[in-house]
Amino acid sequence: MAKFGTSQPIKRLEDTRFLTGGGQYLDDIAPEGALHAYVLRSSVAHGDITELDVSDAAEAEGVHMVLTAETLKEAGIKNGMGASIIQNRDGTKGAAPRRPLLAEGRVRFVGEAVAVVVAETMAQARDAADLILLDADDLDAKVDVAEGGPEIHAEAPGNVAYDWATGDEDATAKAFDSAAYTTRLEIADNRIIANSMEPRGCFAEMQDGRLHVAFSGQGVWGFKASVSRALGLSPEDVRVTNPDVGGGFGMKSMDYPEYFVIAHAARAVNKPVRWQAERTESMLSDNGGRDLYSTAELAFDANHKITAYRVDTTCNLGAYNSGYAQFIQSELAAKVLMGTYDVQIAWFRNRGIYTNTTQVDAYRGAGRPEAIYVLERAIDHAARVLGVDALDLRRKNFIPADQFPYTSVTGELYDVGDFHKVLKRAEQEADIAGFAARKESSKAAGKLRGLGVCYYIESILGDPSETAKVSFTDEGRVQLFVGTQSNGQGHETVYPQLLHEYSGIPLDVIDVVQGDSDLIAKGGGTGGSRSVTTQGTAIKGTAEAIVDRFKPFVADQLGVPEVAFEDGAFRADGSNTVMTLIEAADLAREAGEADLLTTSETTTLPGRSFPNGCHVAELEIDPDTGVTQVVKYTVVDDLGNLMNPVLAEGQVHGGVVQGIGQAISEHVVYDEDGQLLTATFMDYGIPRALEMPFIAFYSEPVPSTANVLGMKGCGEAGTVGALAAVANAALDAVWDSGVRHVDMPFTPMRVWSWLNEKQMAAE
Repeated sequence: MAKFGTSQPIKRLEDTRFLTGGGQYLDDIAPEGALHAYVLRSSVAHGDITELDVSDAAEAEGVHMVLTAETLKEAGIKNGMGASIIQNRDGTKGAAPRRPLLAEGRVRFVGEAVAVVVAETMAQARDAADLILLDADDLDAKVDVAEGGPEIHAEAPGNVAYDWATGDEDATAKAFDSAAYTTRLEIADNRIIANSMEPRGCFAEMQDGRLHVAFSGQGVWGFKASVSRALGLSPEDVRVTNPDVGGGFGMKSMDYPEYFVIAHAARAVNKPVRWQAERTESMLSDNGGRDLYSTAELAFDANHKITAYRVDTTCNLGAYNSGYAQFIQSELAAKVLMGTYDVQIAWFRNRGIYTNTTQVDAYRGAGRPEAIYVLERAIDHAARVLGVDALDLRRKNFIPADQFPYTSVTGELYDVGDFHKVLKRAEQEADIAGFAARKESSKAAGKLRGLGVCYYIESILGDPSETAKVSFTDEGRVQLFVGTQSNGQGHETVYPQLLHEYSGIPLDVIDVVQGDSDLIAKGGGTGGSRSVTTQGTAIKGTAEAIVDRFKPFVADQLGVPEVAFEDGAFRADGSNTVMTLIEAADLAREAGEADLLTTSETTTLPGRSFPNGCHVAELEIDPDTGVTQVVKYTVVDDLGNLMNPVLAEGQVHGGVVQGIGQAISEHVVYDEDGQLLTATFMDYGIPRALEMPFIAFYSEPVPSTANVLGMKGCGEAGTVGALAAVANAALDAVWDSGVRHVDMPFTPMRVWSWLNEKQMAAE
């Protein structure tokens, strides 16, 4: 059992299926003969619709229906989407303007869905869409992330969606007034597009009088509830599924208008309807990430201990509230506001701003990468201002290991941690002592070399409860039903490992069943690095419940008073007879004990866990071209106990690459009219394998006490640490050239301009 149990680095079991073309993605499983849907989108960022005539399109060859806001209203469909609304610092609620499924009277961003054509073929749907007469009187567009500008919603004066804060403003001000030293840094966190390998899509069909909606997402139960409400259906009459999902990164965790419209269309025409976004369509309509501006201030005493922290942030929400958007840069960022530093005085204010751009919501890390980016940039800046070593400044302010459990300034209970140990290991593994020699070597080759450090902590989010169900089938296989949804993490490997560890059931007979609201009563989906931590705990609980339920039956079959379970089998004292769970299930089936063949358990974690670690990045800049490349990258993480080290390392690698991508090349650009200028891979700088360094990964675990497995989650950790590590390295590389401030992304033109502006100023 040890060979395949937890903490073993076995290869992903699902990869053979994926690599040999066996993946069952949305486009692979759309019902035969399904109608095709095409979405007509706004080509202007802000305008009043003066004409929307779909009559010619409705009469076009092959067209079954054309949907608009008006036709949805006529059908009794609620033409609006829900979103979570935060409480302002004055006690009122944030703005909640209605977001229509299809534009109603006004368009507010390029790419907003205006009409949907449903036809026999995609070509027919496109041709019919060309016949739609759509005209709008242009209004001034707002694209900057600041208060004021052209009004987008009457409910949000000055385009401020919410004004949220946490901490003690007066105490923070007093701490700054009495500080021996203060530092201040303005920081921009550039906007990105998630660009999952598989674009968004869905299909819907009627099945025996029930509505079935399949979509490429990160969980089924949230959408099941919202589509039931929107279409006026009983939840029992709706089935929602997620097939194989080609990447999500938070972007696929919330509802989108197309899913509701396709669901209604399938019900209305009583035929299956499918929709699959193309890449540019996704870039126009998928929720973006990041896009915020912060002013960060630190107060120090005479010994360089941080006495207070003050942050003021404005963030872009896009044209409407998305599902979780108001909470991302406010409450979620606040969970790690003070990072790993022992400071109990802070003030954090965050305002959300509406703009005439696509919505901004969760992207890998959802608020925690943004908060750590600001903090770790501010720490490095303070070290330069104070003239001290950046690592020493961190050490001096770390929460000591003997102070855990520790309640942070924003009320988060850090259960365990040893930041000094992790930083020491990172310093050794990254060979920071040898950096000076590497810098000289780069200089001799005509390159500027910089080193950057980030010490991050992140908070595992989402529902702390999860359910697992195990069923023994007549064919001798075991089905493991889970409430989370894989979109690339390797659930089909690590979940069987966990079940095998605690039940002895062989890996090769376990089938993971996920993403079907009919097959498991509820689930929290995947997001916030919660999956293996919450689901793993539920699997352990279910496995133990199976063993306990089978013990009396096995004892009776063996003719003994009781049996023990060890090394994956039941054993009777004083006997060499053993029985595996598979054998016991077969006997139970023969004996008519069918109730023993299915067991379900729901478990709830007592608290969140807090992955943390140190990232050390080294990069080189060619001053002649501005080309910047990360050439050495070291990660030492405390992710608690690793259920599968190979999968954990892969998750960290993926996160780091996304962080490097944002720092070096990824950048969303809108022009002053709200037109997206980076709507293809010709214009949007997605990172490529050849541009990535070897990423050295080391584990320095301090097991969590917030779950029985001692895990801390790892899905977002790589991104949380990467941004500041790379940015700090970039500033370090250009510091000797006189550049004193840099912001992501470090594209060739930007970096070349910074260097040449300083050179020209010096001449």
